[in-house]
Amino acid sequence: MVILHRWFGLAAAVFLFIAGATGAVISWDHELDAWLNPQLFHARSADQPGAGKSLPGLELANRAEAQDPRMRVTYVMTASEPGHTSTMMVEGRIDPASKQPYDLGFNQIAVDPVSAEIQGKRMWGAISLSRENLLPFLYKLHYTMHLPEVGGIELGTWLMGIIGIVWALDCCIALWLSFPNWRSWRKSFAFRWRRGGHKLNFDLHRSGGVWLWMLLLILAVTSVSMNLYNPVMRPIVQTFSTLTPDPFDSRKPVAPALAAKVEPGVSREQVAQLAREDGQRRGWTVPVGGVFYSSAFGLYGVGFFEAGNDHGDVGLGNSWLYYDAGDGHAAGAKIPGTGSAGDIFMQAQFPLHSGRILGLTGRILISLMGVAVALLSVTGVIIWARKRRARLLAARQARRVGMQCPCITAITGIRDRATPK
Repeated sequence: MVILHRWFGLAAAVFLFIAGATGAVISWDHELDAWLNPQLFHARSADQPGAGKSLPGLELANRAEAQDPRMRVTYVMTASEPGHTSTMMVEGRIDPASKQPYDLGFNQIAVDPVSAEIQGKRMWGAISLSRENLLPFLYKLHYTMHLPEVGGIELGTWLMGIIGIVWALDCCIALWLSFPNWRSWRKSFAFRWRRGGHKLNFDLHRSGGVWLWMLLLILAVTSVSMNLYNPVMRPIVQTFSTLTPDPFDSRKPVAPALAAKVEPGVSREQVAQLAREDGQRRGWTVPVGGVFYSSAFGLYGVGFFEAGNDHGDVGLGNSWLYYDAGDGHAAGAKIPGTGSAGDIFMQAQFPLHSGRILGLTGRILISLMGVAVALLSVTGVIIWARKRRARLLAARQARRVGMQCPCITAITGIRDRATPK
């Protein structure tokens, strides 16, 4: 168990340090991003008295596409927060000359809700430390390490998913090792603050892990769900509970070049109206808050939330309805709190991992947990390095003693010659 804990910890330490440090920051990604990049979040019309009313989000999407026919809006919110831009995700349409999607150089735009002016653009997730790319860079670093996709395999996503599996196993091993003697269990919860040095470092690692063990295990398990949802987590959960079919599972994605050539058979407005009527039949009072289009899967998704609550800031998140992009028929739904026990477990994974299940309190807690994960990684490496130095020093002293004592050297030599090769 000690050996497993040592090598599991060393294998994951660097990745968990980065994931913990970035996780502490991206718990506040929207707020920090808006502070760093007001041009992407603060509408210019908000500074102009009598500028007029904000346009509906779907109309803003149409006007943005008219300004730049090369692009297609793939996600738009139906309403904007007062004084804020309407942030949209976009992709390139097909270039008639090359028969390939346009290389736009950006995948996110910020549109003034009054004038419909595109006042900002960026490539979300680009490897860049510039102000406009810093928060998306950290967000993607958190779960992919920015490793490339090779042969259709997202290496970074798989790597961090495997790190999550190792982390979850190591959480169980660490708990067992933390209580070697049940009669002195109190020591595993104590911190020797006044002793300082190596003893305090050891306590921070062992006792800190014990106090935070359940939260650490939740983060480890949910990180596996975030990165390896279909290949690992769903099959495991399905062995214990029936899961409602995911609308994307029954469809095979197509390559971007082929997907960009296909125009949806129904418009965003038509899908939003279908969802609005469906929501009314279900007795929902929350408005249609956003519409996304997946060209690779030929699906529309319609989310129900108030303006500014697109992340689902409390509970299990927002409700989503899915429609076929060809003819608009219903293709599935994700409604928090409904379905089997397995469905609810899967619905809870992102809210638990992000802390949003508890609202603002949960986000603060997860931010602090990110710092704790980074600290546990550092203290663990320090413990290993100290013990390794001690072992090397002991071995060096043993060799020195052997060289100084001829009888020991002679006996060692006789033993070595007598050993069968």
